[in-house]
Amino acid sequence: MNRADSRARRGRVPAATPATTGASAPLGGTPAEESQAAAAGVVGVAVIRAQLRTLPNGPGVYRMLAANGDALYVGKARSLKKRVATYTHLIRLPMRLQRMVSETAALEVVTTASEVEALLLEANLIKRLRPRYNVLLRDDKTYPHILITGDHPFARLAKHRGARSRAGDYFGPFASAGAVNRTITALQRAFLLRNCSDAVFAARTRPCLQYQIKRCTGPCVGRVDAAAYGAQVDQARAFLAGRSREVRDQLVAEMLAASEALEFETAARLRDRVRALAAIQAHQDINLEALGDADVIAAVQDAGQTCIQVFFLRGGRNCGNRAFFPSHDRQLEAPAVLAAFLVQFYDDKPAPALVLLSHQPRESGLIAEALTLRGGQRVALKVPQRGEKRRPVELALANAREALGRRRAETASQRRLIEGLAALVGLAAPPARIEVYDNSHVQGRHAVGAMIVVGADGFIKSAYRKFTIRATAVAGDDYGMMREVLTRRFARAQREDPERRGDQWPDLVVIDGGRGQVSVATEVMRAQDLEDIPVIAVAKGRDRNAGRERLYRPGQPPLQFDPNDPVLYFVQRIRDEAHRFAIGTHRARRGRALGRSTLDQVDGIGPARKKALLHHFGSARAIARAGLADLEAVDGISKAVAQKVYNYFRSETS
Repeated sequence: MNRADSRARRGRVPAATPATTGASAPLGGTPAEESQAAAAGVVGVAVIRAQLRTLPNGPGVYRMLAANGDALYVGKARSLKKRVATYTHLIRLPMRLQRMVSETAALEVVTTASEVEALLLEANLIKRLRPRYNVLLRDDKTYPHILITGDHPFARLAKHRGARSRAGDYFGPFASAGAVNRTITALQRAFLLRNCSDAVFAARTRPCLQYQIKRCTGPCVGRVDAAAYGAQVDQARAFLAGRSREVRDQLVAEMLAASEALEFETAARLRDRVRALAAIQAHQDINLEALGDADVIAAVQDAGQTCIQVFFLRGGRNCGNRAFFPSHDRQLEAPAVLAAFLVQFYDDKPAPALVLLSHQPRESGLIAEALTLRGGQRVALKVPQRGEKRRPVELALANAREALGRRRAETASQRRLIEGLAALVGLAAPPARIEVYDNSHVQGRHAVGAMIVVGADGFIKSAYRKFTIRATAVAGDDYGMMREVLTRRFARAQREDPERRGDQWPDLVVIDGGRGQVSVATEVMRAQDLEDIPVIAVAKGRDRNAGRERLYRPGQPPLQFDPNDPVLYFVQRIRDEAHRFAIGTHRARRGRALGRSTLDQVDGIGPARKKALLHHFGSARAIARAGLADLEAVDGISKAVAQKVYNYFRSETS
């Protein structure tokens, strides 16, 4: 059951069919629904027709906007006038696009120099605005790389994520941090490169554990000279660049030469490195050196859902894979989903020279040209049908089928648990969005509130929110903290979406607490005229033992769970996730506070002067006791700044 259906049963908004894509699909509504949508679309058609007179015939991007300013749909066109004009013929549009037109209150356009630029701009706007009627890729993470630094005499092997601001060679991307960590560990065994920071490297006086377990040659203490270490670095670069056979042959030749020269210890070390290289290659599911750098992208559909599996091949080796489940209309076919996926996926990262696909995407030539323009190198999109290039595509398809099967099974189980919770608390329909709240503090210090969100597909971590408790009077007061968190959360929701058209409104609010917490939450909802949003609280048992939880509802006796009830485990899981998130937020804030100094409060004291004072006196307490002449004697501290520091600490103690 979708979110609109759930709210319709509670009488909040009319039920609507799912609509999250931008390509044409067959009509799916009844004649009555089509007639209703057509009648409602008259205003939207009028808005579009009013804009047609001034629209150019050239390429560009158009945005359909709702009355509250939210983007409903973003599209690109070779001719803006011709493309936008198609939305004025409601009877020719599928039901979901009729619904989109009926919600359209404004139209905005941006002209571009070419259709390729329009395609790139469209992808960027979709990822930023997340329009309800487009195919949406939920991918807000950055992918890690392996970095071999180039600004130090003894290069470091490290995991890197983010901007490439440091000099060196970057290899990747990798699908996950785990894939990078495993690769770095294997590379250390094979090439014996350091992974310590430059500060640790400079401070070493004897070899560390990495040297003892034969994962580093000890350049920090002179156990290897710069030339020999540089040769190790060159071999690592060559291996990561795809020349693995060349590197292996070189190591084998060195091993044989050492053996013939009766240098058996050296030969044994080289033998271990050759074995480490063989282990790296043996664990690869795909090892096609001829491919070089490539991405393998395969799409599988079942029951209106799509799983897209992406394999990252770099230097002919598998750097990991990841599954994506884009949001789209159930009628949309794989080629259209794949086309939308490609431009969004590569919107913030360069595409490799070769992208192998399971289906031919729509406008593949245009997409390839756009990826070439963005990445700065020629990009080829190919759909292999046989041969060596088909093997990785078949593997990606098999992984996509398994991932989609697991996803459907998990979703079905999650839906059953949500339905069970809805029945237990007496809801008319299963909630599509559940918000769970918890607080965390230590004796009132660094108090924070936390909100997590649960849906039919599991935890929606992109919707998690943190709240720093502002009112010092309520810090340590659980009731006061919960009142502040809920008040701020729903006051903002009412400012941003007073008509509740968006997806930020919960269908059920769960509080970690008992009768008092649910009373506070009910008061907040009543004060903001949100009494139609149900609220429950989950309290631990009398001895705070798991399995004896009670569920409190406003004005009703508490419910006791059956110890073996699966709904109990579901409630425990979401309560524990809220608890984990709240504690993590509190610890992070407390850690930042521990890292701050009283010097941070002194006007004119930045990081450099703070460091100079601490190095000179040793601690903030010694600085506070220092005389004016002593402060003026510190390098980099002028008389004016010394006077400010002196006055600050004297005013603090007075």
